[in-house]
Amino acid sequence: MSSPNLYVYGVVEQADVEFDADAVGGAERVYTVDYRSLSAVVSDIDTTDPERTDEDSKAHDEILRRVLESDDVDSVVPMQFGMAFEDARTLKSVLRGGRRAFTKALNDVEGTVELGVKLVVDEDADLPREEIRQEVGDRLSAVSEGETDDDLFSDRLLLNRSYLVADEDREAFDEVVADVREEYDGLTVQYTGPFAPYNFVDIRVGAQR
Repeated sequence: MSSPNLYVYGVVEQADVEFDADAVGGAERVYTVDYRSLSAVVSDIDTTDPERTDEDSKAHDEILRRVLESDDVDSVVPMQFGMAFEDARTLKSVLRGGRRAFTKALNDVEGTVELGVKLVVDEDADLPREEIRQEVGDRLSAVSEGETDDDLFSDRLLLNRSYLVADEDREAFDEVVADVREEYDGLTVQYTGPFAPYNFVDIRVGAQR
């Protein structure tokens, strides 16, 4: 019987991560494949070109969240959805080729999570938008390590950013968000996460199709 293809969620510093989960493509077990100082978090899959469904997208994010919460893991370099490889040997060659980039990225995001903040203006609210965006943005920046640019895809969106937040600053960040919720009438705060730091690592991996 041939070995299964491997679906990859992310890469961590070498760790023995294993748990049962509703994984991508119907798999039920998540485990690691090691190459020297790195471990890829994987599950078995019957294709190298998985179709993106809502269910599998959620499973991908949920498994990365569980990996981040693992006691043995300080940081994770998340893969975008759909990274699947023919076998462990192919995967290890990718880890070997990208080892320097993966190691640097893991150091850059060590001990951090990604959190999302959206400020949505209520329909009839008349607010000094630029002033609020500047003020709230400054307060969130002060308790984070990095942030993305706004993606204002709706005219009611006043701020829409992802923040890289160190574990020790998480409580302070939560407090700023809670304060903003209380202080501004006519504004809805959408706060999401924690996520693996998708927006703060940029590693392109050639999957074997």
